[in-house]
Amino acid sequence: MTPAWRRREAGFTLTELAVVFAIIGFLLATAMYTLSAQTEQRNFEETRRRLEAARELLLGFAIVNGRLPCPATAASSADEALTAGACTSPYGGWLPARTIGFQIADVGGYAVDPWGARIRYAVSATALTGCAGTSTLPHFTNRTNLRTNGITCQPNDLVVCRSATGITAADCGPAANALTNQTTVVAVVFSVGRNSTSIGSGGIDEAANINGDGVFVSHPQAPVGATNGEFDDQLLWLTVGEFHGKLIAAGVLP
Repeated sequence: MTPAWRRREAGFTLTELAVVFAIIGFLLATAMYTLSAQTEQRNFEETRRRLEAARELLLGFAIVNGRLPCPATAASSADEALTAGACTSPYGGWLPARTIGFQIADVGGYAVDPWGARIRYAVSATALTGCAGTSTLPHFTNRTNLRTNGITCQPNDLVVCRSATGITAADCGPAANALTNQTTVVAVVFSVGRNSTSIGSGGIDEAANINGDGVFVSHPQAPVGATNGEFDDQLLWLTVGEFHGKLIAAGVLP
């Protein structure tokens, strides 16, 4: 008969194996979670870089052409889309990657974020205030109008809000909810984030960014279950002061 101590030397017991497997499983799960978190952070930072690059290309286009480009549409093959000299979809389109030379694109030529979602773009097009000259529209996307109307003209249709609570199709509702005032923003470029392909993802804050009007929402990321739903959109915007300043410095205006 084999002594008990020799039987113990022969291998692990089922209980010991279960403990080992549990520890290995925990370590693997921890490593996978850490890797996933690191990947998400890299994608978040890369998205920011792409949006900043897009913003610079928009300004570069404006300096060369004396105006901002119009957004692309689903039918424009990643070029800006115009109808009778005005933007076909000023608030509900995508970055016109081919028009401005943005290189990171999908098979259709549209600019994409690290998750493969198309980068969106909106431009002021339908309302002006403070013009000392004329106020012929479109202003920011038309070289002739931009010069004729004058640099005192301010946009009056794009606004960025802290949340979608209380917003309308034209403003942020309560004054405290506004990140920008109504006469500040000439263009918005943004990513709809990782959850853009998830069925039922997001909430009212994210929905406000893709509903086709000039009111947008920007705030830090929020998880599933947050008051206004999950939020991982990233937005950058171009102010009228910076836009005019760049064109004046380049000799395009006044």
